[in-house]
Amino acid sequence: MLQANKVKIPVSVAPMMDWTDRHCRYFHRLISPNALLYTEMVTTGALIHGDRERFLSYSEPEHPLALQLGGSNPVDLAECAKMGADHGYDEINLNCGCPSDRVQKGKIGAIMMKEPDEVARCVEAMIKAVNIPVTVKCRIGVDDHDSFEFLNGFVSILKDAGCANFMIHARKCWLQGLSPKENRTIPEVNYERVAAIKAAHPELHIGVNGDIKTSAQVTEHLKTFDSAMLGREAYQNPYILAELEKTVFGNDNVLSRIEVARSMIPYIEHQMVDYGTPVKSITRHMTGLFQGLAGAKKWRQLMSTLPHEDGADARVVEVALESVVNNQ
Repeated sequence: MLQANKVKIPVSVAPMMDWTDRHCRYFHRLISPNALLYTEMVTTGALIHGDRERFLSYSEPEHPLALQLGGSNPVDLAECAKMGADHGYDEINLNCGCPSDRVQKGKIGAIMMKEPDEVARCVEAMIKAVNIPVTVKCRIGVDDHDSFEFLNGFVSILKDAGCANFMIHARKCWLQGLSPKENRTIPEVNYERVAAIKAAHPELHIGVNGDIKTSAQVTEHLKTFDSAMLGREAYQNPYILAELEKTVFGNDNVLSRIEVARSMIPYIEHQMVDYGTPVKSITRHMTGLFQGLAGAKKWRQLMSTLPHEDGADARVVEVALESVVNNQ
């Protein structure tokens, strides 16, 4: 039986290792009140044997928020899914798309697509463990498994296990011969195959990911798919999320770039005082805020250097803002 599909948010920001941590997500939420945000991938081993509070912590304004898990053991995944649900996450996502060597060795990520029955057992165990949506992020193919039939078989088996929500990166994954960085652009995306999956399974929520860089592209994709996920573009040019607030969510009440930057100041102060968080750990996510505008280069320069100086605190944001205002 299909799990009840409660995830109907048309725009999301992809889980990105070393990027979409809690500070990045807080920053993105200031720009976009409505997009679905994802954590970095967290492995089951890290949660079961490590500092789970550190891995699961977030700020309440980050909702709606999904926890992405990496793992291949049904029992462990069910336990970690329950941890996420108990911590208040809105969705649990299983990573079946990451191509890195590190995760392959743990049978995590895209390599799992080669064993759909195993993934189905994982999904079924997670669904039984929680009362929130369990979703899967995958590729359109892996290595020589590169056809509609392969992807359709994978989706069909997981659908039978109860999964009703798939986010599909429209690019095949090469497990050998390409670095994860190269595999973000090679081979070319194939949106048509994802569209064929949506046509074959209209009852499923099918989202698309891969090379989505403009508001116009998102709008076009939403004519075919249930949602669109932005990755690197949302990180390097984060204010695109404000544009999507207007065009997709019909929300004109968005903060200006300067208002977003200033709204980060009390957050930085709080994180520094209460948790001892270095200012550079937060401001590194803000360097693309003025992308495309006069003063953007100076902003990037100052936000990449000032936070690293001795005694740096939240005031570096105002100092950098002065350079932007003076260049406009």
